[in-house]
Amino acid sequence: GNLARGTHWGNDHLFVLEDPIGSASLACFLLFGAFMDEFSEFAHTKFRTVDIAVPEILLAGLIGVMIIFLFSGMAISAVGNAAEQVVAEVRRQFREHPAIMDGVERPDYGTCIRIVTRAALREMVRPGLLVVIVPIAIGLTGRVIGSFSDRPLLGAEMLAGYLMFSTVTGILMALFMDNVGGAWDNAKKLVETGLHGGKGSEAHKAAVTGDTVGDPFKDTAGPSLHVVIKLLSTTVLVMGPLFLNRTV
Repeated sequence: GNLARGTHWGNDHLFVLEDPIGSASLACFLLFGAFMDEFSEFAHTKFRTVDIAVPEILLAGLIGVMIIFLFSGMAISAVGNAAEQVVAEVRRQFREHPAIMDGVERPDYGTCIRIVTRAALREMVRPGLLVVIVPIAIGLTGRVIGSFSDRPLLGAEMLAGYLMFSTVTGILMALFMDNVGGAWDNAKKLVETGLHGGKGSEAHKAAVTGDTVGDPFKDTAGPSLHVVIKLLSTTVLVMGPLFLNRTV
């Protein structure tokens, strides 16, 4: 079901529930604490502060912000690509089997289901790899730079900056997409109740256009970010020993 659900009181009050992103935020807070503890244990020294004025750490943080926007764009694009394939298949069935429109012939639902399922698996490969590979690349880059500049904890510090920036950005983006997507969806439903001209009106056409963007916001990109911000910390925790110089 939808993670962002709206309930109308009267005509203009919209309340959106945000339990999933709240739990994801709490999980990230705990995972970041585990990240600091793990690297302190590996490095045999206290690791409690991160100076974002250091160019390498700031750059890693900016990459973290970029990853959230890039992932969101890729997720929304994936929905669009799948929808185009479904539209093409539906048009083909109507063209080759016009009796479907009269209710005489049964549509081939299985083909549409296969298209959507395959697209869901195929289109999310690149975004998934992006989220896993980038923090590993940043940690290894920090380790190499740190080995040449006598900063053995640089890899961990760059990852801390990356996690902080990406987590905060991810939480805000998820809240934005969940709420905006839910608002667009409920705006269409509100018009369909008969307000502002009802179905077929210019307001309804505009609301349908908004919902075309709102659905991938609240059903794909927003909920995916709940997983992404936790996956970032989990990846760093699992691969932690790779990002420290052996001289520590």
